[in-house]
Amino acid sequence: MSKQHTYVLGLNTYDHDVSACLLRDGAIAVAIAKERITREKHASGFYKEVIDYCLSAEGISMGDIDLVVSNCYILPVPEMEERLIYQDMPGFLPAEERLQAKDHPYFRAHSDKVVSISHHLAHAYSAFAACPFDDGVIMIVDGVGSYRSDVNEAYPESDTATPLARESESYYRFSGKTLECLKKVWMEPDRGFFSDEFYNMPGLGALYSRASTYIFGDWNKCGELMGLAPYGRRDNIKPLMEIADNRLTVPRWSADLNQPYLADGGGKWEKSPSMRHWEDFAWRVQDDTEKVLLARANWLRETTGAKNLCIAGGVALNCVANGRVAREAGFENVWIQPAAGDDGIAIGCAYYGWLEVLKQGRGFVMEHAYVGRSYSDSEVEAATQRSIVKVQTAAVKSPNVYAETAKLLADQKVIGWFQGRSEFGPRALGNRSLIADPRKADMKDILNSRVKHRQPFRPFAPIVLAERMTDIFEGDEDSPFMLIAKSVRPEWRDRIPAVVHVDGTARVQTVRESTNPSLYRLLKEFEELTGVPVLINTSFNVKGEPIVETPRDAMRCFLTTGIDHLVLHDTVISKKGLHRIVGPLVGVYTDVGAVVMSNLRQG
Repeated sequence: MSKQHTYVLGLNTYDHDVSACLLRDGAIAVAIAKERITREKHASGFYKEVIDYCLSAEGISMGDIDLVVSNCYILPVPEMEERLIYQDMPGFLPAEERLQAKDHPYFRAHSDKVVSISHHLAHAYSAFAACPFDDGVIMIVDGVGSYRSDVNEAYPESDTATPLARESESYYRFSGKTLECLKKVWMEPDRGFFSDEFYNMPGLGALYSRASTYIFGDWNKCGELMGLAPYGRRDNIKPLMEIADNRLTVPRWSADLNQPYLADGGGKWEKSPSMRHWEDFAWRVQDDTEKVLLARANWLRETTGAKNLCIAGGVALNCVANGRVAREAGFENVWIQPAAGDDGIAIGCAYYGWLEVLKQGRGFVMEHAYVGRSYSDSEVEAATQRSIVKVQTAAVKSPNVYAETAKLLADQKVIGWFQGRSEFGPRALGNRSLIADPRKADMKDILNSRVKHRQPFRPFAPIVLAERMTDIFEGDEDSPFMLIAKSVRPEWRDRIPAVVHVDGTARVQTVRESTNPSLYRLLKEFEELTGVPVLINTSFNVKGEPIVETPRDAMRCFLTTGIDHLVLHDTVISKKGLHRIVGPLVGVYTDVGAVVMSNLRQG
């Protein structure tokens, strides 16, 4: 039988946010991050699980794949895999995964059907190849990209750097499927303690990550840093970077910045005497970031005359800066790839293969991010029928799950909402979400105390009917992927206080019937009950865990937290009285299992 489809597989490999994206005839068929499968946040390592997930979801075998394109920002994938043969690097290839890699056909493959590309090139393809514009410009800004010696794209000769400089920013123009690099900003390696070059590199994304480490003890807490920034005092700390004539200057870190996060063993971060300093510092680095990105975007528009801007790279997850760029940079349209961080590299790799290697045309627009696999009603039922679940819960199919859920929400219940295919990227966009009523300010504290256990300064995001967005939020720029912050109109701030941040803004997600009919209908039912077309939407997980992927993941989170009801497709699940006795035992069992699995991974 002749082969019906052409399949291209894109992979982000080895370091954080390992992921896969499978294209079917140039359209995204499936995409997944490894963390959703292994339940390990920002999972690194080998890529077998994400490939198997995509193949199973599509119902094909490895032999059906026509082309594989991969990236690893540390080194080109062939060199990375060669080194992993003789170097023990458990952070990139744990011991148990070495056996998977050894016999895998894509590991150390010598075939023209397996291709490796550099980091910002992959981000660029992820940004424009599935965007809704025929032409425009691209802004890529992240923490660190490929070495200059490993970049396999043409760029202006004036953007000179040494071979060991790393990508920090890249700017492109595109027309159709033709891509041209306009500018690259490099970070030269810096002296310092062993392997801490990134910590000292003079780049925008690198500095933001360093600030995250300084305040939270973790380079990857940039979202928390953005949430903390509005609490800081304006200009209480001198600028950390400056841009003039399109040239960025990042001064060296000084001894004045000597109040880093230090774990005290008591978990009392908010009580630290450094808290006021950290708030001021967060304001400064956020304000500097916004100014630099605005300057870059203005330069890009003025230089090219482009009307359309696409953005990707880890810094593109900064929705406050995105909002300013969308409103102030003068572009008619701004599109931000929903998996803008390194998980989205898989999308870019796949589209590089489709457009550049296979010489096919563009035709697919990524209107939504619901590209995980589907789960059948029988899989949902199986999750509700396990004996340890049945003794604690009552599961009832609802004749109108939207109206019933809206009533529960209006009664101030916290709902775990599991529908359709999972979202690709770091944001829960309404298929793997915790949903709640925004009309009372204390709902934020309820969500934090019962489920999320996040720092109290962090805001929760609203979802809103797209046609009502401008009634409630300022600005007409669309935000389907929860990547643009908007000001809440003054007359609505007291009506939806649980989603209004301290500075009067909210990280908005607009919802359309065409892309998420279930979520749209839920919002319509809630509006009919309350007159408010807005709900709280936060990711279906607890702090430190990835967003749930499967019905069993959702059930586990439901049973081990204070979520009031779980909605799996059209089934509403409630807790019985016996849950108060059995639930804590399940929680202990789960915690012990997590410790055992963690120890096994570490060898």
